[in-house]
Formats: sequence, C-alpha cells, structure tokens
Amino acid sequence: MNRIRGQGRNFWLPAALLTYAAALLIHHVHNAQFLYEYPNMPAWLSPSGVYLAWTLASAVGLAGYWCFRRGLRLLGGAALGLYAAYGLDSLVHYALAPFSAHSPAMHLTIGLEVITALALLATLALSLARR
Repeated sequence: MNRIRGQGRNFWLPAALLTYAAALLIHHVHNAQFLYEYPNMPAWLSPSGVYLAWTLASAVGLAGYWCFRRGLRLLGGAALGLYAAYGLDSLVHYALAPFSAHSPAMHLTIGLEVITALALLATLALSLARR
C-alpha cells in the first residue's frame, strides 16, 4: 500500500513539469512564428532569440529535475522554481500592450503558459513540503 502511495506522489511533479514544458514550447513557437504580430515587442528580438530563450529555460528545467531526482532537492527545487517563474514572465506581454491588442491565439498561449507555470510551482512546493 505504501509503495502505491509513493508512486502516486512521484507522478505529480513529472506530470506538472511535462505539461508546463509543452505549454512553454507552444507559446515560444507561436511567439517566434508570429513575433512581428505581437504588439510592442522589442525591435532587437528575433525568432531565433525566442528559440534561444526557450532552449536556455528548458535546460534550467531539465537540470533542476535531474538534480531533484538525484536527491539535491534544494538545488533542483530552486532551478525548477526559476524555470516555472520564467513562465510567469509571459505576463509581460500585457505590460507591453493592452489586453485588447492581443489576438485570441496570443491570449491562449500566454494563458496556458501562466496556468501551467503556477501548477508547476504549486506541485513543486507540495513536493518540497512533503519531505
């Protein structure tokens, strides 16, 4: 019985991480493909810069999960927390331009990223509190 409970507990963090990683990828691909349609984006930002940001953020997330699984819970948790917090940064789109200036697809990709980032942060906090 304890073994089954332990397996269930281990399921949530990877599930939240994978869900957030997918949402992050979707938003970055949309952002890169439609970069020049996103209102008030910095002129220096390019589609390749968007993909580079995704690559670097994903590397932090992967490293964090690897550390977390290897027992380096504080280091891994900090990296995973930074990775998830990066997803909240997509709300900056609404600081650059009003809500009405964004398309429904933009709202969807931004919203998915933010919601899944919050879910990852909550799941991470629960995982850290359990041990």
